[in-house]
Amino acid sequence: MGTLDGKRVLLVIGGGIAAYKSLDLIRRLRERGASVRCVLTKGAQEFVTPLAAASLSGQRAHTDLFDRADEADIGHIRLARDADAVVVAPATANTLARMAGGHAPDLASTVLLATTLPILIAPAMNVRMWLHPATQRNLALLKGDGIAVVGPNVGRMAEAETGPGRMAEPDEIADAVEALLAGRPDGGTLLAGRHLLVTSGPTHEPIDPVRYLANRSSGKQGHAIAAAAAAAGARVTLVSGPVTLPDPLGVTVVRIETAREMLAAVEAALPADIAVFAAAVADWRPANLGDEKIKKGPDGPPPLGLVENPDILATIARRREGRPPLVVGFAAETTEVIAHARAKIARKGCDLIVANDVSTATGVMGGDRNSVHLIGRDGSLETWPVLPKDEVARRLVVRLAALTTTP
Repeated sequence: MGTLDGKRVLLVIGGGIAAYKSLDLIRRLRERGASVRCVLTKGAQEFVTPLAAASLSGQRAHTDLFDRADEADIGHIRLARDADAVVVAPATANTLARMAGGHAPDLASTVLLATTLPILIAPAMNVRMWLHPATQRNLALLKGDGIAVVGPNVGRMAEAETGPGRMAEPDEIADAVEALLAGRPDGGTLLAGRHLLVTSGPTHEPIDPVRYLANRSSGKQGHAIAAAAAAAGARVTLVSGPVTLPDPLGVTVVRIETAREMLAAVEAALPADIAVFAAAVADWRPANLGDEKIKKGPDGPPPLGLVENPDILATIARRREGRPPLVVGFAAETTEVIAHARAKIARKGCDLIVANDVSTATGVMGGDRNSVHLIGRDGSLETWPVLPKDEVARRLVVRLAALTTTP
């Protein structure tokens, strides 16, 4: 049996290049047992055809508000009622604006205004459009109206730009449909009532006022975890080292530079129900910080003495008071990934280790994809395939929810 057996989905396809993914979404939903009926906006028809949508769904695709055959029995009302859920994918900036403002100039927007069914939107647009205050205001209004949201993901756009705005993948949207119909909009109550603390990015350890020690961490995985946890209903505190990423929506962000600053910010953010230490914290810092820029001299490079930084993961995992019930560490390794991770979980005292290979050939550090191993204190091992970092984050949040009890 499929996970959506007997469920009826009305798919509204908006006018964006991501509409091509909506055709695959039809297939994914039907593979899970759902029946799918499609409504295409005028813009959507510039990217995909009603015939393609009808062929994949096995049902006629609808396009016109004033279709004589449909409107003889008030077809837009029938469409608005004859389903179990409405999915808008891609949900363009224009579609979000129409929904938030209650405008209904075409069939798609009229159906969305007339329906009382659960609605899931999968936003997709240029990064600047997504981050524009007007779009964020519209999104906040829609969330306030109880509309569920999946994505957008961070990735490369059609315009050769990179950032948030890429439509969620078809399987992610299908998962969100399952959650919506199970009464958990986008998993939005999975972590409701919990405080989740996440660290992300690198730390910078100053040598002098100009130079510092650092690593290649981009913060993409940690930020994705924070965003996924917020989407799952958690109150999220993100302690972030220096990154160039936008702040995740609905997340309290504390910015730091050094490992010692990160530890202080983490301790100040406690208590937490779950702590995820995804940051790539520098193991060492210079023993002496120059007050002025160190200049070249006749004696060659000056000696650079190092001292060990505090171990943030071990410090929190071994607290006698105020320890989060679930402490998750990350192990970024270049060789013997699983062996080193098993040793780390025993040494640090955490409950779960997410291990990954960050050697240069993998492209994980700074990249958009990741392949991880989940290792538990009981020795359990689970290996995930190569996935977008947003999907790794979403799956990890689901796992964390399962490992914690309802507050």
